[in-house]
Amino acid sequence: MPANLVVGAQWGDEGKAKVIDYLSKDTDIIVRYQGGANAGHTVVVGGNKYVFHLVPSGIIYDNTVCVIGNGVVLDPEYFLQECADLEKSGFKVKEKVLISDSCHILLPHHRLIDEVRELGSSPEGKIGTTKKGIGMCYADKMLRIGLRAGDLLDKDMLKRKLTHILDVKNQELVKYYDLEPVRFDEIYKSLLSFADQIGNNIVNTIYYLNDELDKGKRVLLEGAQGTGLDIDFGTYPYVTSSNPTTGGALAGSGVNFRHLKDVIGITKAYATRVGEGPFPSEIMGEAGEILRKLGGEYGSTTGRPRRCGWFDVQMIKHSIVVNGINSIVLTKIDVLSHYDTIPVVVGYEYKGKRVSHFPSQGLEDVKPVFAEFKGWKDDISGISDFSRLPASCQSYINTLQELVGTRIGIVSTGPDRDHTIIMK
Repeated sequence: MPANLVVGAQWGDEGKAKVIDYLSKDTDIIVRYQGGANAGHTVVVGGNKYVFHLVPSGIIYDNTVCVIGNGVVLDPEYFLQECADLEKSGFKVKEKVLISDSCHILLPHHRLIDEVRELGSSPEGKIGTTKKGIGMCYADKMLRIGLRAGDLLDKDMLKRKLTHILDVKNQELVKYYDLEPVRFDEIYKSLLSFADQIGNNIVNTIYYLNDELDKGKRVLLEGAQGTGLDIDFGTYPYVTSSNPTTGGALAGSGVNFRHLKDVIGITKAYATRVGEGPFPSEIMGEAGEILRKLGGEYGSTTGRPRRCGWFDVQMIKHSIVVNGINSIVLTKIDVLSHYDTIPVVVGYEYKGKRVSHFPSQGLEDVKPVFAEFKGWKDDISGISDFSRLPASCQSYINTLQELVGTRIGIVSTGPDRDHTIIMK
């Protein structure tokens, strides 16, 4: 059976978790392939709200196995707390979650360095990190002084590797950042405790996933953040430290590319982003605050208010090209019921000339070109049949589909699992 991928087509927070939850009923294995505890996925089922950070949101279904792939950076403390919270809600977590033995472990010094770097940066240098150490862990992975989940299964190996890592990182903490060194004994004991609790769940997930696909199992790949925050294809340097895009899904899971079938891009009917960085369609002032309140646009991990803007055709077309998206899920269309007219960014101008693509540099200097579409002013929350939508709402959806050049397969009209339209 094939593997399918759900990818964010904007700057994250597009509603991926609801879509993953909706698709999970027909899926055997859900794989989280990149990112860390800096991202939150929110699912609403029967009016109950669940927020996921590291555990794939498909854990809600009894039939699914959840995998944390090799591309994730795993914070043991956050992971155990999330498991405990989910188990209190009645979900079987440790029985159903597998962790890649190649997954990198986030350590206390990663958070310390992340925080001091962000707080000490000039306004121009601030990226808007959550200060959870994600970028620092990925940096150590690339510097080849990282600790991986498989290392926790051998006490002697763990002791040797952790000793070397802390010898290097404590010099950095003390000499460069003027911080206190972290203590070996404390970290070593906490990692041994983590291994005691979760060691049986640490396996070679690369072979597990490909073997299960060969047996006919259905796999769904999920990432954190979105294309606009991709380290290579996003608004660098205001990006995350990994690849949320299709290439990152394959590299972060080990799933053979021949297994990949559908790439499903998720986008809001408007746009949001958290943190610093260029945002061509951003709505400033009171108008932006109105949309933020209408959409409840506050980070599920940090609570930070999200910056809000209008739908940006150029950005979605960029995501389609980068990811190979072959169908789109449009979320939060119900939020736009407030408006008489709805602006959409249909292109960019740069130095007086029309730009035909999403630029790698200079996005902060482009001038958005808008078109306006008639609103509907009717409450469409919870509608699950396209024909019941107001005519102008149907027209808005059909027009977006034509502008981006890719089929819209699902429309979400609310947070609950049932508030979903399957397009014919």
